[in-house]
Amino acid sequence: MITFDVTAIRVRYYDTDQMGIVYYGNYARFYEIGRVEALRNLGLSYKAIEERGISMPVYDLNSRFIRPAKYDDLLTIRITIPQMPKTRIMFDYEIFNQEGQLLNTGQTTLVFVRTETGCPCAAPTELVEAAKPFFEQ
Repeated sequence: MITFDVTAIRVRYYDTDQMGIVYYGNYARFYEIGRVEALRNLGLSYKAIEERGISMPVYDLNSRFIRPAKYDDLLTIRITIPQMPKTRIMFDYEIFNQEGQLLNTGQTTLVFVRTETGCPCAAPTELVEAAKPFFEQ
């Protein structure tokens, strides 16, 4: 299992609804921020993966709202990759406020796809190699 924290994500006014609460659709953006940074922490970037001709469309997204995130909160996104990437990669998320309160949990599954053909493919070798030490017993 691989776990990373992305800290200091400030809730902006444009993230909220009229009640000052983060609009539910913005959690997908927070998840994306988290997974991009998690891959970067493994030494890869979305850009590098895409330059190799591989896209990563979202296959599945689940989200559970526990407490509201509010305007000006300072969020931490904890990202976990619970399984070794193969043709899919799964990300689990926990979002906390500055007081350490759990606000949201979520999960996305992305599929590795050859950009040119649109067909599923194996995870990039660099990603598999970077992830291996976290999954070896």
